Amino acid sequence: MNIHRWLTPGLLLAGAICCGVAVAQPAVVPVSSLSHAVEAAWRRATAAAESRGRALEAEAARAAASSWAPGSPALSLEHRNDRLHDARGARETELGVSVPVWRFGQQAARQAAAQAQETTARATAATARLGVAGEVREAAWALVAEHAALQSARQEQQTLQRLSDDSDRRVAAGDLSRADAMAARAELLAAQGAVAQARQAVAAAHTRWVALTGLPDAVDPAEPALVSPGDTPPAEHPELQRARADVERTRLHYEALRHSRRAPPEVTLSARQDTAARGEPSQQSLGLALRLPLGADAGSRESEAAALTQREVAEVELQQLRDRLAARVSEARTGLDTAQQRLAAEQQRAALLRERARLLDTSFQAGETALPDLLRALAAANQAEAAVARQQAALGLARARLHQALGLMP
Repeated sequence: MNIHRWLTPGLLLAGAICCGVAVAQPAVVPVSSLSHAVEAAWRRATAAAESRGRALEAEAARAAASSWAPGSPALSLEHRNDRLHDARGARETELGVSVPVWRFGQQAARQAAAQAQETTARATAATARLGVAGEVREAAWALVAEHAALQSARQEQQTLQRLSDDSDRRVAAGDLSRADAMAARAELLAAQGAVAQARQAVAAAHTRWVALTGLPDAVDPAEPALVSPGDTPPAEHPELQRARADVERTRLHYEALRHSRRAPPEVTLSARQDTAARGEPSQQSLGLALRLPLGADAGSRESEAAALTQREVAEVELQQLRDRLAARVSEARTGLDTAQQRLAAEQQRAALLRERARLLDTSFQAGETALPDLLRALAAANQAEAAVARQQAALGLARARLHQALGLMP
């Protein structure tokens, strides 16, 4: 019986697939950009609501500091008569309006503190948005990796399906033992299980993606490589800007408290009407009074001490943040270099295993190699292709993590 007649429609095709297949690429159809996905996730994030709340608080503080008085005016009404004494008809009525007045430097200090609060709110929002971008980057590349694994599993299943079909035909022709055909069938069943497991992993990653962004489809997470990224975070890093803004906010808040140790003075304008007795003409007069508190508020020292502590803590946190960000960038840079080296090694390994599978296929056609050896060679080649696909996704994720560490938005 001519063995090559049976191999031509089956194993030769399987060998060609194994030897000539390209690196499995993720089956992701981008429908929008990564920045669009980040914006969609930001709209769904609780941090966005918190940022809006902080912005409203800062706006309210700025409006209060810009008002013409440090507090609300007060209206007073006072009336006296002699009805319970001699009842001669004497009465006295006074109507006054009291307005608090800014102390010297107090309004400017509060305005500066309110402006610093607005700056901190914006910087905090930018930091929160960067955090959401990191979550989106991780979720997007996780989906890419799972799609790559599914694509590789499907390729291996197709190759083993053709090999199993060829084995069945050869068993029917008496050119191959039934044990070898059963081995090929067992490998095919294992590949089918791997495809089902990969589908489940893709579905789970897609569920996490939808929950994070609300988008039904994936996006292309690839980002352009930096020309020469530094090993230290840039000065415009959102987290650094937020920390510096917080230091300035606590400093100005302390200054505002220092200018508000005492209650604000009050100016009172009053109108008074006096009647000495029944039938006597009324006398009217205007009055102007100044109320100037002399002592400090009871809780002013405690508030100033708390504000000073916040300022010192913010300064320490700023320095610690610089160190953490530098370490984070260094770690991300190392991770990117390692991912590039591993990808190059996996590509070389996949090329070697493809060539080995091709040679063993040729040897098997000549009757010099057993089917189990060919099955192992095909499995190793497919696994190497899958490793290349996974490492490509790992390289993309490593680059995204470097961008994240540098504070760059997609």
